[in-house]
Amino acid sequence: IANTTASNNTAVGYQAGYSNTTGAGLTAVGYQAGYSTTANNLTAVGYLAAKFNSTGDFNTAVGRSAAENTTTGNYNSSFGYAALYNNTTAGENSAFGAWSLGANTTGVYNTAVGKDALRYNTTASYNTAVGYQAAYSNTTTNGVTAVGYKAAYASTNGTNSAFGREALAAEVAWLTEHRLRP
Repeated sequence: IANTTASNNTAVGYQAGYSNTTGAGLTAVGYQAGYSTTANNLTAVGYLAAKFNSTGDFNTAVGRSAAENTTTGNYNSSFGYAALYNNTTAGENSAFGAWSLGANTTGVYNTAVGKDALRYNTTASYNTAVGYQAAYSNTTTNGVTAVGYKAAYASTNGTNSAFGREALAAEVAWLTEHRLRP
């Protein structure tokens, strides 16, 4: 740790908390966990966890590459391999499960629980996905609620709610096939 005025920090592992000079309350455990940080109250546990978290405060990243690319987003929670992996500036997201919210960059107030839940969400906000690959293909649609195995899997349209195993899983194909014609 390049500590100058920081306090109450713990770093265990090669280059864990490496750049921290002023951030307080850092817990970094693992190879380059919290490597670039000067943030306050960051918890990074795992190989490359929150590696690029520079000034994002109150973030928790647990798992290999969890929130690896978060830079300035605050109040994020990521648990699992590559959860919130591409997140950069977005805040107030919760990702639980491998690759949950893995492509998210700037979408805020999202909750993803389950492997690959909201996997390809990039800029969309206010989404909730619970279940394996729930809302998997959603990228930019706000306000989607998907609960169940592959619920709203291929959904890329407006605000949808899908509850149950594979509910709205093939919504895009079905809507295209059954569209009312003038």
